[in-house]
Amino acid sequence: MSLDASRTPPRPELPEHPAAHETRSRLEHARLTSLTQLHTLTHDSHPDEQLLPAHKTAIEQTLQEIDAAFARIEDGTYGTCQNCHTPVPEERLEILPYTRYCVSCRRHTTTT
Repeated sequence: MSLDASRTPPRPELPEHPAAHETRSRLEHARLTSLTQLHTLTHDSHPDEQLLPAHKTAIEQTLQEIDAAFARIEDGTYGTCQNCHTPVPEERLEILPYTRYCVSCRRHTTTT
């Protein structure tokens, strides 16, 4: 994934999502943080070169999740668990704004 990978700019807030601006801000912050981490891993020398590919892959996956969260905002499914279709608690979305799952379903997906 290129550091120059740009998304379309955020669209105006959707009327049916009053907190969409705040959500987009959290996602933009997470995206910028991930891009910074990827840039650092790519351009700085690190003593443990064996971990470098795993870190890069994890960051690239996070960036994909962030872009998917932007798409869910646009299609109106953001904040709904993709497994059980119940609302994801706001506290979880504040901590992990790109999450696809509620805590219960996430635990289930990581243990199976």
